[in-house]
Amino acid sequence: MAETLETSTLTDEVVDAARRRPLGAILAAVGIPMFMVTLDNLVVTNALPVIRTELHASLTDLQWFVNAYTLSFASLLLTAAALGDRIGRRRMFVMGIALFTAASAACALATEPWMLIASRAVQGFGGAAVMPLSLTLLSAAVPERMRSAAIGIWGGISGLGVALGPVVGGAVVDGLSWQWIFWINVPIGIVAAPLAARILNESFGGARKLDPIGLLLSAGGVLAVVWGVIHGADDGWTSAKVLTGLIGGAALLAAFVLWENRSADPMLPLRLFRSRSFTAVNTVLFTFSLGVFGSIFLLAQYFQVVQGYTPLQSGIRTLPWTMAPMVVAPLAGLIVDRVGVRPLIAIGQVFLSAALLWMALIATVDVAYGSFVLPFVLGGIGMGLTFAPTATAVMASAAPADRGMASGANNTIREVGVAMGVAVLASVFASHGSYLSPQEYVDGLIPAIKVGAAIVAVGALVALLLPTRQVIAESSTGTTAFAH
Repeated sequence: MAETLETSTLTDEVVDAARRRPLGAILAAVGIPMFMVTLDNLVVTNALPVIRTELHASLTDLQWFVNAYTLSFASLLLTAAALGDRIGRRRMFVMGIALFTAASAACALATEPWMLIASRAVQGFGGAAVMPLSLTLLSAAVPERMRSAAIGIWGGISGLGVALGPVVGGAVVDGLSWQWIFWINVPIGIVAAPLAARILNESFGGARKLDPIGLLLSAGGVLAVVWGVIHGADDGWTSAKVLTGLIGGAALLAAFVLWENRSADPMLPLRLFRSRSFTAVNTVLFTFSLGVFGSIFLLAQYFQVVQGYTPLQSGIRTLPWTMAPMVVAPLAGLIVDRVGVRPLIAIGQVFLSAALLWMALIATVDVAYGSFVLPFVLGGIGMGLTFAPTATAVMASAAPADRGMASGANNTIREVGVAMGVAVLASVFASHGSYLSPQEYVDGLIPAIKVGAAIVAVGALVALLLPTRQVIAESSTGTTAFAH
């Protein structure tokens, strides 16, 4: 009996080994779609001034060009992860790539602001299946001893998308038209979908039921709060519709927490937050996304609106910031097991907060570009120290069966942070400045970036709650935890 069991185990290991693909092929299968999704975020941000002119869009429209994507992305991340667990993660991943590709074509064909907003929302639905499942599929496809290094490379690919986004967007807008920032996704998607289907093995999670009530409560709550924040500066914070959005959204989110706590099959298992590490790392990601990406929304337009550069010239000038994560993130993934997640993440947030404050202090209408180089580099290093260690922390703080949900929750919180960041910092901007002149733009930019720096500084303090050293302890029940 023992010999039979041992032979069966060896056979299973041989089969698993035979199914393993080369690491390069796996990284290409999960990395190319993720690169496409990451690239799209900053490509759009850098093209906003041109889109604003050609589509006659308002500041509110510009915020929705970004937030329609991030809100739909955030609202469906956990549902996409649950569907992946039920129907197959690879299958859901490929479906997400296909939907993202089709929606990109629809974005390119938009001729009115509402059409672009609607198409961006559909893009978000596709992205919701791509981003979290790419990490889950990668974690399942590589041996544990290689996982941190693979996640570091995954973070580097994400950093490459961040790095090239403004430059590619600027080059495309200058050389062709803004529509081509979406058309370029189509051939990438056509290649990425069959590649993922061929290279990646199918995997399933726990047979959880879907949670439509949780989906409606969470999506409705976040949408209402963000809507209230976006319209607060223009309509007045005490106006009836803004207060209705803010209070109604808060009530829906409170109802969501109560429902998830009582549901037998919750969309977001609240047990994940019993882990101090999981709670702390997701809080840091929320403040990071809110402060940094809200600032990027405004800073990406600064060189065009204030100093008159073309989109390509503006994109090239942001390279010291955007290239750094591509270099730093893989290095952070390689050393995270030795030094732990806390020092890397905490230092990253300190660098980011200092960089944003530095930018706010030097921003004027006629400041020389060279003054931005050092804070850009400092901010890029901070982002690189954030990407891979936070992904490692999330994966290590959840049981293997919960890693799909943990990745989905992590990405949901991050995307909600992006949406809230754009809404909050654009609201601060609108309260102090406008697009009417370069000086008025700077008048709004400075207080907004200072708020972003303060929010990221809060994340640096929260990072101190993370473990001093990462030790992944596998118990007999298969749970994974950080040892303190």
